[in-house]
Amino acid sequence: MDMAVSDHMAAGNVGEGFSAVPADGRPLAIEARGLVKSFDGTRAVDGVDISVPEGAIYGILGPNGAGKTTTLRMLLGIIDPDEGVRRVFGHDRPHDIGRLIGYLPEERGLYPSMKCIEAIAFMGALRGLPLKEGRKRAVDLLERHGLGHATDRQIRQLSKGMAQTVQLLGTLVHEPRLVVLDEPFSGLDAINQGKLEMMIRALADDGVTVIFSTHVIHHAERLCEGVAIIAGGKVPYAGSVEAARDRIPAQVRLETRAREGAWLSALPAETRRNGDFFQFPLPESGIEPLLKGLIEGEAGILSLSIERAGLHDAFVAIAGEAAARALQADSEEANA
Repeated sequence: MDMAVSDHMAAGNVGEGFSAVPADGRPLAIEARGLVKSFDGTRAVDGVDISVPEGAIYGILGPNGAGKTTTLRMLLGIIDPDEGVRRVFGHDRPHDIGRLIGYLPEERGLYPSMKCIEAIAFMGALRGLPLKEGRKRAVDLLERHGLGHATDRQIRQLSKGMAQTVQLLGTLVHEPRLVVLDEPFSGLDAINQGKLEMMIRALADDGVTVIFSTHVIHHAERLCEGVAIIAGGKVPYAGSVEAARDRIPAQVRLETRAREGAWLSALPAETRRNGDFFQFPLPESGIEPLLKGLIEGEAGILSLSIERAGLHDAFVAIAGEAAARALQADSEEANA
């Protein structure tokens, strides 16, 4: 672990309701309990609990207006919760360890007249990095991410995707141990989305904790170890992606040569017939007893597949159809 992080964790006292080390043995980068925030009498966030281990990629997943940005801002100390507590690397005052944090807000913004090298160095200076070192690191970052040719270009001369990459590099230039990205994939084309996914994975490989908000399920499913599903300001689920998917039984899809026979009694009561196929949840007893009944009954198995539920199915089951439709609409609007 980074020594600066260790020192700050040692300096902070673990408050009531907090656990310094989660069940898997890793220290927590972020822990929040009962976060509440209201604006003009309306609760934007209502009792959010989140725990993010160090080195994890963690997603805040939900439609626009669900409370994702407000939650991130409370976690970082940009705004204070009306109720509840949060700790970052064991510290209840995130601003005190700002040099360990990199934050990319949803509202993108760089000075248009600044050169790329200066913009990145300036963002590093805001986190305590000397300008001379920031310029040196900026050149290296731009070269490594295919933007070496743009080092001395002004921000106004860049494409939208290039400008977003420069701002992201400015978020990383001071080498933070926690990186928080608010809707980082918004506005990026497929190629740049892929590059960003690779950057996030590389950060986690280096032990950096990455937490990002998104309304696009496939980014969370591909990248995240854990997710918090947020809808209407509440978090009905926070945990591993695998556990979320396991909330829905895997589905079996069966095709047989025979259309009728005693073997039909081996199929579960929930079986649905769709043309030549039978579909049903995987029985708790597993597939083997079912196969035995089908074979002994001479069903003539042509194909049999077991499909595990995806994160989208889990989101629908956890957050409801309305939230899932809003999520889908947000994703389609972003890709339009």
